[in-house]
Amino acid sequence: MAVFELPDTFSLRPMVLDDLEHVLTIEQRVYEFPWSKENFTSCLAANYECWILLCDNTPIGHAVLSAAAGEAHLLNISIDEAYQRKGLGRILLRYMLARAEKRDAKVIFLEVRVSNIKAFQLYQSEGFNEIGVRKGYYPAEKAREDAMVLAIEL
Repeated sequence: MAVFELPDTFSLRPMVLDDLEHVLTIEQRVYEFPWSKENFTSCLAANYECWILLCDNTPIGHAVLSAAAGEAHLLNISIDEAYQRKGLGRILLRYMLARAEKRDAKVIFLEVRVSNIKAFQLYQSEGFNEIGVRKGYYPAEKAREDAMVLAIEL
């Protein structure tokens, strides 16, 4: 199981509908093409693993994972710009790996933009391997961007 330890003043808790204003603000800050309120509402309604990372009780990150039939899919993981490059994305990722394991997942999949080298390096350093490419998976400014499909066995 992945090991994670939160620094003092940080905490994790399940996401609720009242968090969506903060979640959407973070999404708009970190992504050119952020998830919509409906994306998050659907995930909450489906009882996906939706988690909030807080600093002094203020949401500064979030993650969404679906799990079923021995597999999990990390659908979203975001850290607000002001808190990036501090190891919090790694902590949140490890927490989501632990949540997947708790849901009896044996493998976790995710997609990452081919241009998102920093995220790819994080996932790779945590043991994810590239298993494929989804052509034109992500919206982009002028066309569509490919996604690398990554997986890790638990």
